[in-house]
Amino acid sequence: MSQTLADMRRDYTREGLSEAQAPLEPFSLFEQWFADAVKTEQLPVEPNAMTLATVDAQGRPHCRVLLLKGLDGRGFTFFSNYDSAKGQQLAARPYAAMTFFWPSLERQVRIEGAVERVTAEESDRYFQVRPLGSRIGAWASPQSQVIKDRAELEGLLAETEQRFLDQAPHCPPHWGGYRLVPERIEFWQGRSSRLHDRLNYRRQDDAWLRERLAP
Repeated sequence: MSQTLADMRRDYTREGLSEAQAPLEPFSLFEQWFADAVKTEQLPVEPNAMTLATVDAQGRPHCRVLLLKGLDGRGFTFFSNYDSAKGQQLAARPYAAMTFFWPSLERQVRIEGAVERVTAEESDRYFQVRPLGSRIGAWASPQSQVIKDRAELEGLLAETEQRFLDQAPHCPPHWGGYRLVPERIEFWQGRSSRLHDRLNYRRQDDAWLRERLAP
């Protein structure tokens, strides 16, 4: 390597985050930051990509990158196979954390809270706007299960395509949405010399407490 890992670093100099810029509740700030990311981030970065962390029944953490597909005052929504590894982990321990990182803006948002399933109507409504290939894939793939090879997956796909040859695929019973109901949201703005700005929101009863964390 021409550069050692110890020497790899980037100084963040874009802008800061002050209390004067931050509302008393976190959702409007997230919406503002997300809108900035949509305008600023370029492919291959996806503004709604986030790392989702779950914990299994033995307390071991697992992470993967997913796409955020819904946001309102109730929380942050994503979709998956209920029988997948993450689905089983959420069934055993219905809590999760998600992290958004927008490198062009030098920003990160960390969210933690309880996870609940959305209604069947919400899942079906989103399922119907997915591309046809994604809808068929939700039926074809036994997500997280061991398969022999790629040929087995392609065979399952061919069988599923034949099954839905004359009808539109409906939402599978094993597939749907989850909503992370936030208990904590931290906004991180990179600053020079690693003296970053960190504004943390903690839910207390029906209100939010905003506080600054040391970098």
